[in-house]
Amino acid sequence: MTTLDDLIDVHDISQLKYRYLRSLDTKDWDAFAACFVPEATGDYNGLVFEDRTALVAYMRQNLGGGILTLHQVHHPEITVDGDTAVGHWYLQDRVVVEAFKFLLEGASFYEDRYVRTPEGWRVSHTGYQRTHELHYNLDDLPHLKVTGAGEHLH
Repeated sequence: MTTLDDLIDVHDISQLKYRYLRSLDTKDWDAFAACFVPEATGDYNGLVFEDRTALVAYMRQNLGGGILTLHQVHHPEITVDGDTAVGHWYLQDRVVVEAFKFLLEGASFYEDRYVRTPEGWRVSHTGYQRTHELHYNLDDLPHLKVTGAGEHLH
């Protein structure tokens, strides 16, 4: 039986996930780091991180200026069990690296674990398994115009 408190927790966890994605795409690394507990782990289709510091450093280094990203999740399935929760999300993402004439579109299923902290819900583990990726050379898309690449939006 779902309680009102469970629904509030699901809402708060959803807000956390959306903040994670927004801060990743706007390259707001402080806000991105704040989504995790320090001991958080990650596994993005075999790209493994042992803690928050390593995960944030990797994203900062590899998704910095000149790389345009879009991450959207939907169809959440969130189960709350006291002060922990598990979330499954369907991810659609896009990465554009104009300097390398590269465009990636993909989809994955996230499986996240969350923990309630005094500051609210935080990610204790995040990761996904890819269902597919499409890679394009921007030269093969002569009418495609990329704008906004490298802008800092937060």
